[in-house]
Amino acid sequence: MVTFPLCKVNLGLYVVSRRPDGMHNLSTVFLPVGLCDTLDMRPLDATYTADILHLTGISLPGGAGADNLVLRTLAALRADHPALPYMEVWLHKRIPTGAGLGGGSSDAAFALRMACQLGNIRMTDAEAVSRLASLGADCAFFWNATPAYAEGIGEQLQPISLPQLKGLQLALIMPPVAISTREAFAGITPKEPALPLLEALSLPVGEWKGLVGNDFEATVFPLHPELAAIKQTLYDMGALYAQMSGSGSTLFALFNRPVGEELTKLLPQCAIHTGYASYRPAMC
Repeated sequence: MVTFPLCKVNLGLYVVSRRPDGMHNLSTVFLPVGLCDTLDMRPLDATYTADILHLTGISLPGGAGADNLVLRTLAALRADHPALPYMEVWLHKRIPTGAGLGGGSSDAAFALRMACQLGNIRMTDAEAVSRLASLGADCAFFWNATPAYAEGIGEQLQPISLPQLKGLQLALIMPPVAISTREAFAGITPKEPALPLLEALSLPVGEWKGLVGNDFEATVFPLHPELAAIKQTLYDMGALYAQMSGSGSTLFALFNRPVGEELTKLLPQCAIHTGYASYRPAMC
């Protein structure tokens, strides 16, 4: 079975409060984007006593070790469903790590869906979301991967419609920079946004600048000024809206015209992905 775990960007991202468990409550909108990894999974016969993971493409910290989210997902599922056969998995990475795109979280969610199908395990959406939320803050979003307003640590999801994105081009600009979550959170002071995010996003896209923000830009841009420079380049090109995604380092922009070739020439140091902002993923 082959699937294509996609990535996401955050339309607005606010750290609104600190939780008693040391984590943070967020206010954000997750938007699926069509830059995808490739995940192939096949059951092994009964002689095998461990899952096997093959990695290609972009390298991952920790590689194919037991901390890989795909392997952790399979192990956690098998703990509750011992009859699940061990799997041989091929993961080709195109979504960079430390980029604010949720690639590892998406791999985990798609691996869970595939393993349930291959192991004939029935799982409700609520059960899947709960299981995935224990693996990572944005893992739950990727179970259905449709535009959603998120609160809590990212696991409290409310599907939303964003008709104003129809026909717009979304560009991902991925510089050769990786940012750790710990680095991004250093210096963050939780607070409510001046304008509630959903209210701001209900406005035309051209009015989002100055009203829809990402709290992490204030901590990340001083450490990596090249990211602030890229954002300014996007606006100089005529972007309707530009923002860093997640805790960085990817920036994205919304345009009313194709810009792939222009971006490649202006930002040769960056990986570029472009497509329609209204992306519908293909689920297994």
